[in-house]
Amino acid sequence: MVSGGGTNLQAIIDRVKDGSITNTVIAGVISNNRNAYALKRAEENGIPSKCISPKDYETREIFNEKLLEAVNGYEPDLVVLAGFLVVIPPEMTAQYRNRMINIHPSLIPSFCGKGYYGLKVHEAALQRGVKVVGATVHFVDEGTDTGPIILQKAVEVEQGDTPEILQRRVMEQAEWKILPRAIDLIANGRVTVEGSHAVISK
Repeated sequence: MVSGGGTNLQAIIDRVKDGSITNTVIAGVISNNRNAYALKRAEENGIPSKCISPKDYETREIFNEKLLEAVNGYEPDLVVLAGFLVVIPPEMTAQYRNRMINIHPSLIPSFCGKGYYGLKVHEAALQRGVKVVGATVHFVDEGTDTGPIILQKAVEVEQGDTPEILQRRVMEQAEWKILPRAIDLIANGRVTVEGSHAVISK
């Protein structure tokens, strides 16, 4: 599920193709944005895709229903939020508990939660003057960026970084590596959730 350019989606597609992600087929791509380049990436790679936009429905409730219907239609074992900027309906969170993951461009619990998305995360990190940033893959629960953490990877902040430069480095050095890795671990039954912790077996 993706709202924009789909660079994380592309990383997943590439890793499935080269065999780094095993036991995995991308069943479908859903975007809330008709113009998302992610939909083009799906089309170019022969992956079924659809757009479910809140703008097309009279109420949020109807949109939530249609979104969950679309997800269920692909019968996924795992739902991956790869830059999906829509609040997930509670019914969906409940149905896909410990089967839905998200990538966040910071080392949670820093710079996460309400209002921290996209460039805003990197702007806040630079403003605070931190020396290390990174990305986190976590299971999705009812909160914002509060579910069990699966993988994290640190990235150093460099002198003269702008939010855009830092965003790109975090993508290249962290996001595009740990999101495919997390999918592979889950696809091979190596991730379990114990309380609030995700545990990776050897």
